[in-house]
Amino acid sequence: MKYCNQCGSDLEFKIPVGDNRNRYICVACDFIHYENPKIVVGTVPMLGDQVMLCLRGIEPRMNFWTLPAGFLENGESMADGAKRECEEEALITPTVQSLIAVVDVVHAEQVHVFYRATIDDDNFGAGEESLDVKLYKLNEIPWELIAFETVKIALTAQIEKDANDETPVYQTIQ
Repeated sequence: MKYCNQCGSDLEFKIPVGDNRNRYICVACDFIHYENPKIVVGTVPMLGDQVMLCLRGIEPRMNFWTLPAGFLENGESMADGAKRECEEEALITPTVQSLIAVVDVVHAEQVHVFYRATIDDDNFGAGEESLDVKLYKLNEIPWELIAFETVKIALTAQIEKDANDETPVYQTIQ
């Protein structure tokens, strides 16, 4: 970060008065630019005893399977963002239910939030970021081809948690 997004002036990287971390501070207007983790939202979409996975068509991890997920947009709730990601990546509109997993991805400065979801039928397809979309029985998930550790955590939570247990799994990945 080089310039203030408030006035366009140069920034300094220093600890503001009353803080304990270095921040970018505008040399002209003293605006403090806080950098915070990005939120990734997604679902574990189920059709009966099968989970829907998307084959990634973009980097990182192109040609690996993932759950439909992506960055939360300003102005939308986490559940609405998770639903939108399903629509974009798998051409479906799921019924979003309770949280199933929240994962702090410290090294990537992200927090991944996954919801339980159901879909009504197998009328889905590959969206712009997907090469393919398939249903897998929970005991047939291609674990060695899963794109991200956070997806594995959410899938494991789906397998291990009783459907009536609405307590999400919380985990941290350094």
